[in-house]
Amino acid sequence: MTGSTRASGIDAVFAARETERKAPSAVWATFDRDGVTHRGASGTLDGRRPGPDTAYRIASCTKSFTATALLALRDAGEVDLDAPVTDWVPAFREVALPTADSPVPTIRMLATMSAGFPTDDPWGDRQESLTDAGLDAVLRRGLTFDSVPGTTFAYSNLGYALLGRVIAEAAGRTYREVIERDVLEPLGLASTGFTTDVDAAGGLAVGHRRVGDGWEPLPFSGPGAFSSIGGLFSTTDDLARWARWLGSAFDPEAEGDHEGVLSRASRREMQQIQRFVPGLGAHPGGYGLGLFVEHHPDHGAIVSHSGGYPGFSAHMRWHAATGVGAIGFENATYAQVSVPVTLALDGLLAETASSRVATAPWPETLAARDAVEGLVLGDDEPGDWLAENIELDVPLGRRRRQWAEAVAAVGGIARIDAAGDAPAEDRGGARGTVADAPVDESKAPSHLVWRRAGRRGLLRFEIRLTPESPPRVQTLTVRAETAH
Repeated sequence: MTGSTRASGIDAVFAARETERKAPSAVWATFDRDGVTHRGASGTLDGRRPGPDTAYRIASCTKSFTATALLALRDAGEVDLDAPVTDWVPAFREVALPTADSPVPTIRMLATMSAGFPTDDPWGDRQESLTDAGLDAVLRRGLTFDSVPGTTFAYSNLGYALLGRVIAEAAGRTYREVIERDVLEPLGLASTGFTTDVDAAGGLAVGHRRVGDGWEPLPFSGPGAFSSIGGLFSTTDDLARWARWLGSAFDPEAEGDHEGVLSRASRREMQQIQRFVPGLGAHPGGYGLGLFVEHHPDHGAIVSHSGGYPGFSAHMRWHAATGVGAIGFENATYAQVSVPVTLALDGLLAETASSRVATAPWPETLAARDAVEGLVLGDDEPGDWLAENIELDVPLGRRRRQWAEAVAAVGGIARIDAAGDAPAEDRGGARGTVADAPVDESKAPSHLVWRRAGRRGLLRFEIRLTPESPPRVQTLTVRAETAH
């Protein structure tokens, strides 16, 4: 798929949004590990066209910055994720827990959205300017719980507000200072910040909500105790850089990339499912640390986070294995820009062959395939490449009889010699290499499924190797697949 074709795909998705008047304006971008690959915009801001350097509120995409700062403190030995929140927020000691045996929510529970609090988007989105004293007052008045802490996922802004306090207390600086100095500055995110005077050359988008057939501008909320849930403004260029940095943890060629901010290992930890989320989307998935993770059957892990604030909608999304991603911002309440961004990334991945999940078998696994064919189809004797459980689980003599029945069921297997010719048809099999034969399935480097054609069907082989070094074959199954 050419760059222009990819561009026309995402542009078409957002063109439909403009026709439907989903928001006064929108900006979007696609990216890969090398940088931004396409930029687009629609609508107007005070008569001017927005662009990649126009700042929009990214709302809950901020949570990935919060999680980054938290893990950096954890890695420095300043925070224990399994410590109770009361270690850092004393006012929480006055909160009555839902049951007598409920644990006090830990930092990890807060970070993985499993502290037991109710989902609180409409309320939480209006609390940004609350002071620390105001947050303490909320805690002292008491909280409600949907579940016992540590048992269930529920998206909680309150939980991430508490993490903002933990970060500030552990670092000895305000939450804003930690994010600005320890995250934004080292990564060169100069057009990302917490206030409306953010340094964005393209200006600042004003949020709107629909009223009848028109749009009503909304005031901005100022920084406060809830800034850690969604207080950042950013541009598509800056957020693409952020997403690329997070995703680079899976790129073997990006070692040492801004390790001082957060290690590759900790960034990968952020992008692993920590808590399952029922009904997350079209594919199974869950919440990591400040990020959602879905597992696509063809493409593997897709990492994302949405942001919704009064007047704004944001979404960032990328494919972990290749770093291909897309971002979109719109300046309207409940615009759900995640919909077109998801469609756009699905389109990109569908046309990118390298995005499909592919597991490369070990060289030892491919070598074991040759040995298995010699044992099953030829006259070879078992060697030390067979694990001891093979004989103990099903004696080899019995296995040989079962193999012979399977070969007969498919009408015999054509012999393949070392030169690649296929002469006489008989039970004997490959004495040349089969290393270049197609792999039907490999769920892990130690696993392999392949098939050989007979006159009346296919002979299916499956092997799995042991964790020893060198590995040996511990699973060896052979069965006939015939048409009925």
